[in-house]
Amino acid sequence: MLARTTAPRPPLRRAAVLAALAAVLAAVVPPPAGASVPPPPDGWSLVWSDDFDGPAGAPPAAENWIFDIGHGYPGGPGNWGTGEIQRYTADPANIGLDGAGNLLITPLRSASGEWTSARIETRRADFKPPDGGILRIEGRIRMPDVVGAQAEGYWPAFWALGSPYRGHYQNWPAIGEFDVMENVNGRNHVWGVLHCGTNPGGPCGEPSGLGAGRACPRAPCQAAMHTYGFEWDRRAAPNELRWYVDGEPFHSVSRSRLDAATWEDMTGHGGYFLLLNVAMGGAFPDGEAGHATPGPATVPGRPMIVDYVAVWRSG
Repeated sequence: MLARTTAPRPPLRRAAVLAALAAVLAAVVPPPAGASVPPPPDGWSLVWSDDFDGPAGAPPAAENWIFDIGHGYPGGPGNWGTGEIQRYTADPANIGLDGAGNLLITPLRSASGEWTSARIETRRADFKPPDGGILRIEGRIRMPDVVGAQAEGYWPAFWALGSPYRGHYQNWPAIGEFDVMENVNGRNHVWGVLHCGTNPGGPCGEPSGLGAGRACPRAPCQAAMHTYGFEWDRRAAPNELRWYVDGEPFHSVSRSRLDAATWEDMTGHGGYFLLLNVAMGGAFPDGEAGHATPGPATVPGRPMIVDYVAVWRSG
């Protein structure tokens, strides 16, 4: 049985506190109206989804999500293994529904200078394509609406970890990590990254991983909702991993690029679980971006807005 990695959620704060928080967030960036999870295309079926419907201030559905709390997993590396500085909480000030079909994850800074934020992961950890099929992971997300010096240290992400990581926490990156969307320091740029093999070095060049990125199409990443997608294709010969933004491909990794043992370690287990978080500080996994370090001009209170997360399969 897997060890529990989170503390129980605290009760919601008083209505007045939530109302004040909602007013502050609305003044900073009015959340876009949530859209429904799109129907699957022909030949595809929905495996799992969350549309984040519910009253303002409510937590994400407990049947779908686990809260990660503090500065690391019990027995795992400190600062979540990345050097990030925030403390993750289940506080509705850091994470909650907006009442319009979206989830808000909001970094905050206390009077003492401590940063808090939130990170959640799916209870399900079996997301994997069928033999000869394709798995698609997708999220419609607006990155925190902050740029320039005010954005230093912001590190929003939508990603997946191999299920054997749960309860072990020392087997990364062999078990695999698919970063569907990463951003840093408010740049108009999305990165997709694969982590695998051994650290440092190895076939994925850790700790940077095998990554690529591009600007968000048509509107900046921070100014609008964009759809971030990842496909694990076991139909293609050789098998392939692909990354998309608004349906446009921008990165891929073929099985032929990795040795057989590395690929098997990454794909031969029971599947993956999904994560959403906004970190503050830490080493960003791409040399081009450098480090995400909060500075004196960094402003708190700019949420990552998640409209939906969905997983589909074909085959």
